[in-house]
Amino acid sequence: MKKNDIVIDVDSVSMVFNMSKEKIDSIKEYVIRLAKGRLIYTQFTALTDISFQVARGEVVGLVGLNGSGKSTLLKIIAGVMKPTSGHVEVRGNIAPLIEVGAGFNGNLSGKENIYLNGYLLGFDRKFINEHIDEIIEFSELGEFIDVPLKNYSSGMKSRLGFSIATSVNPKILIVDEVLSVGDFKFQEKCKKRIAEMMDRDTTVLFVSHSIAQVKELCSRCIWLEKGRMVMDGEAKEVCEAYMSK
Repeated sequence: MKKNDIVIDVDSVSMVFNMSKEKIDSIKEYVIRLAKGRLIYTQFTALTDISFQVARGEVVGLVGLNGSGKSTLLKIIAGVMKPTSGHVEVRGNIAPLIEVGAGFNGNLSGKENIYLNGYLLGFDRKFINEHIDEIIEFSELGEFIDVPLKNYSSGMKSRLGFSIATSVNPKILIVDEVLSVGDFKFQEKCKKRIAEMMDRDTTVLFVSHSIAQVKELCSRCIWLEKGRMVMDGEAKEVCEAYMSK
């Protein structure tokens, strides 16, 4: 892999969370215990010494059971979280679809959330104005676009989030379980758009519990288990090893 082709470089990344061992009923109690040094923590290691590189245009799947560290790793790559140790270098703009409804305000309408989420992704008002009709059309939300988001189902939020994030051609697209919600027809529509982005050399990191989707979309796959990398290789080979464990 040539250095100029690398768009994601994950180098010896570990993530440790401090979790309180005691029940704390209020922020006031937390602050008092913190000031007096009486907070008792237990450590939870979410990721241990993860290293890999992703080249421009690669479509890489992440597989593993719940709690294996997939989402934590994606959040670190997206810049949402900072690792305890190690570092990540990303070359290019990222469109992260990490959590359904992330970056949305439930009290605002779908249309208002297009602007809000668009700003968070770095789009300016001019760009959003030029693309809003296309975003609404792709989302298939119709008259619901003017309804407050708190009345949306998870599938509707996912449609809106995907439509906004992919309205521009990002260098890197991060997709975490987004295709697990919504109807089959819309999932196929999303996969078609991802394929179009792949044709334009967009790099994709893809997480799904559907091994069939990973095999279909990804050329390469990384298997995580209890925060450690078990295998990194050709998607079909890794998926078959994961399924047969």
